[in-house]
Formats: sequence, structure tokens, C-alpha cells
Amino acid sequence: MIEHRGLFFYWEVSYLAVEIRACGDTVTAYLYGELDHHTAREMREAIDHAVERNMPSRLVLNFQNISFMDSSGIGLVMGRYKNLAKTGAELHITGASPQIYKVMQLAGIERLATLESR
Repeated sequence: MIEHRGLFFYWEVSYLAVEIRACGDTVTAYLYGELDHHTAREMREAIDHAVERNMPSRLVLNFQNISFMDSSGIGLVMGRYKNLAKTGAELHITGASPQIYKVMQLAGIERLATLESR
């Protein structure tokens, strides 16, 4: 389900929720729940929809409320980076738990995005 409320989008599926806010040249996606192969597609679609609609110069993925992430999360981040690189937009990852932060470091995400932990 996607619902448009002014500059805010809320996308929810059975295992996760994404709240997306567009403000100025920044789109921020607040991610909730589990990020795995069951939920990654819907999350990608919600984020990509907001990016296409707003054409930001910066995309922020807030992982503060992600309770679980497998390699699909790395794929989601790398795919968003690839899409943003076409327009020169920046990718920022915020709120990552220590475990998710470590996985992203090992995957080399710091070379693609600004990475901040909790």
C-alpha cells in the first residue's frame, strides 16, 4: 500500500514499513522491521518511487528501526547507489545498529555512501 500525504509517503507490507519524507533536495526513508529477501523488493519500490518523484540530490536511508537485515539489505543499498549515481545524487546511511554497521563496512558500503551508526 502506498499513501501520499503531501510530501510524505508511507509504504507498508506485512514484514516492514517505510516512511518516506521529502524536504528540499533530500529524500529520507525511515525503514522499519526486517529487511530480507521477503521484504527487499517492496522496500526498493517505495524508495525508488519517491526518488523518481522528487529527484533529490541526497537520499538518506535511516536504519534505526531495522530489527534484522540479511544480504538483501546490502543489495538494496548498492542498487540505490547505482540508481543515484546516474544523477550525481549522494547516498547516506544513518542509524545502523553496530551489527548492521559492521556488515556494511565489510561489504565496502563506506566507499559508496556516508555511513553512520547509532
